[in-house]
Amino acid sequence: MNFLKLYIKVLLFVFIMPVLAHSPYTKQDKSQNRIKLNINENWYYLENNTGSYNQASNENGWQNITLPHTWNYEDVVDATPGYRRSGSWYKKELYFETINKNEVYQLYFEGANVSTIIYVNGKKAATNMYAYLGFKVDITPFITQGNNEIMVRVDNGYKPELIPSQKNDFCIYGGITRDVWLVQIPQTHIEHLETETPIVTSKKASLKVKTTIANTTPSNHHKLRITLIDPNNKKVTSKTLSVKKNKVTVDFKTIRNPQLWDIENPNLYTIEVAIINNQNEIIDIYRDRIGFRWFEFKDHGPFYLNGKRVLLRGTHRHEENAGVGAAMSNQQHRNDMIAIKEMGANFVRLAHYPQDPEIYKMCDSLGILVWDELPWSRGGVGNMNWQNNTKSFLKKMILQNKNHPSIIIWSLGNEIYWLPDFPDGDDSSKINVFLKELNDLAHTLDPYRKTAIRKYYEGAEIVDVFSPSIWSGWYSGSYKNYAKAIEKYKKDYKHFLHAEYGGSSHLGRHTENPITGEGIIQSDGWEEQIVQTQVKNIAQIGDWSENYIVDLFDWHLRISETDTTFVGNAQWAFKDFATPLRPENDIPYINQKGVMDRDGNPKDAYYVYKSYWAKKPFTYIESHTWTDREGPEDKSKTISVYSNCPRVEFFFNGKSMGVKEKDIQKFPASGLTWDVHFLKGKNSMKAIGYTNEGSQVTDTLSVNYRFEKNGTAEALTLKAEKLENGNYLLTATAIDQNNLRCLDYEERVYFQCLEGGTLLANQGTYTGSSSIKMANGKAYIEVTPEPNANNLTVNVLNQNFKGTYLIIPLKL
Repeated sequence: MNFLKLYIKVLLFVFIMPVLAHSPYTKQDKSQNRIKLNINENWYYLENNTGSYNQASNENGWQNITLPHTWNYEDVVDATPGYRRSGSWYKKELYFETINKNEVYQLYFEGANVSTIIYVNGKKAATNMYAYLGFKVDITPFITQGNNEIMVRVDNGYKPELIPSQKNDFCIYGGITRDVWLVQIPQTHIEHLETETPIVTSKKASLKVKTTIANTTPSNHHKLRITLIDPNNKKVTSKTLSVKKNKVTVDFKTIRNPQLWDIENPNLYTIEVAIINNQNEIIDIYRDRIGFRWFEFKDHGPFYLNGKRVLLRGTHRHEENAGVGAAMSNQQHRNDMIAIKEMGANFVRLAHYPQDPEIYKMCDSLGILVWDELPWSRGGVGNMNWQNNTKSFLKKMILQNKNHPSIIIWSLGNEIYWLPDFPDGDDSSKINVFLKELNDLAHTLDPYRKTAIRKYYEGAEIVDVFSPSIWSGWYSGSYKNYAKAIEKYKKDYKHFLHAEYGGSSHLGRHTENPITGEGIIQSDGWEEQIVQTQVKNIAQIGDWSENYIVDLFDWHLRISETDTTFVGNAQWAFKDFATPLRPENDIPYINQKGVMDRDGNPKDAYYVYKSYWAKKPFTYIESHTWTDREGPEDKSKTISVYSNCPRVEFFFNGKSMGVKEKDIQKFPASGLTWDVHFLKGKNSMKAIGYTNEGSQVTDTLSVNYRFEKNGTAEALTLKAEKLENGNYLLTATAIDQNNLRCLDYEERVYFQCLEGGTLLANQGTYTGSSSIKMANGKAYIEVTPEPNANNLTVNVLNQNFKGTYLIIPLKL
């Protein structure tokens, strides 16, 4: 299946499949007597930590909001250390014209962080303490005809007996961060549907369906009909049986010639379960999507899906976006997964917690394999309450997500020994006892998937798949040692999968002398080669340039793509994300290891991955954010073109520099490099990629070049550009005494709006941070003018320079 056909299939799944009873894509969803209504709108929010329902109910200051919502959408990346970790309240009015005594009314929360208490008409209806998991609340006993008040207290404060630990390198957002639904179902209804595929081959498959039915007894004389429908909407098989107890298991032992689910053709079947009464009427019906596939991790060897070797080409995803934090819309979730698929990835580790239901549905429909992770991340092993809570979390996670064919791994944790929350919590003997309990529980709940863990070496033999910590070329060593590390760990661990590698990069920052694969800083041509220096820890000493990370990823990909016995790896991470542990990063409180920024804008590294993995032809000249450069007049520069086309022709200032064939054995850029001598001033470049089918893809780039090296930065300048949305983009530039832009200036600057507007700050992005380090002597921020202001007055400064002011007239 080509990418266009797959994309159309995804659109059909996303926008047509909402007719299924469990789908959250529409405001209202009705199937038989089952109604599911999205109630995200018209909620009220109170930022008050009180635990008293009566006090919260009588407070003023409730604000009208729409869900999903988090109170940490900005403060995780503002200038103040830490972020708010306490409680807040939500309320909503639900109106029922009538109450049907033969029906059950539920609220379904897709996720609320971390602990939640739900009140209905002043009475406590339910509690939940499992962050990142969905949960339902039976409100039937509490509601009445007419208006009903729902109040919800959510708390993300420090609770050491709940995972994840607050010591993590990611933010634990507080709030109702996902969709909420009102569900109306018959008293006798399908409460839970669970599927397993014990046997799958290309010739036949078996299917086990486990159903839990609420409010049924042998005297009810109900029947259960289970139907399997293929991807072409044709009935495959069906069974009907009398219901004599509330838990029913049905085996379909032979399904002939199943249409397999895989990464290229993610075929999805529909399982339909109906309850039928004495009058042969359907009183409830429930549907879900499943897939048939089998997989295997070869001992000390590669991964196989449906009998074919598949190199796991992976990335990681944290659930957040600029401006909204973890309270992402369904479309934002979908956009992330589409971008991951367009990059060419076939595997994603959901770090470090279960994610929005939309993510699993997109992975099912796009053909992306999933590592789903229990949020036991740091904190060590806890007391008995902690252990019981953690085991309950794992059970709920598996039962919630088990039907998704995309999931192949249940991860039991990450860096679990680190920074213990309890005395002796890092004791490996205690950790191993509990880890084995989790491993056994996971295999009992799901015998057909693998367990995994990352960076806990003492427990490597307990789980099925293990990932050591390998950060070649970032936290230690050089990236050219990656192959040695891979060979070592393939021998050491029976099923070795490499999760997490990469490094930080500041979008728009480039250097003429990047650190080499040996960890050496090269001369930039202005001085003698003897100035080379060895860099031991690039994470601390490196320049965080896009150039270095491009080379690092390029080398890692060249190694992994040419190793026939390697399972695969997962780059850390797909997008930049917020963290409380990195206040001094170039963008404060942002982990900048993404191949995209926090708002989904690609860095150069994204195109490196596309050049190895993507299906749709493209070509990209490195780099579109490096359009002002300098160097000695007689020194040539190497231009890299990243493309997935077999042949690329490069033009410099209108002249063809020749056609080169892509060869992933060559480094960098799979041999698609050309040496050029820049002219002073404007230089034009064009790359044409030629496909085997005869089509072409083109990229162009213009670079201003100078032969004069800038001096020491002497001042900052400011200019403004009005944007289509009515805001202004401010550009701060560091200049020397000759007004040359200081392309080597990387110090931090601070933006202020003194009158007439508001900085669009606290976004954790390259145009949305009031405190930010410069990229090649430039920094940017967006400003929103006030409606009736006459002037917009802004300035930029740091400890080296007095403030530079700019007054923008808003009215003529």
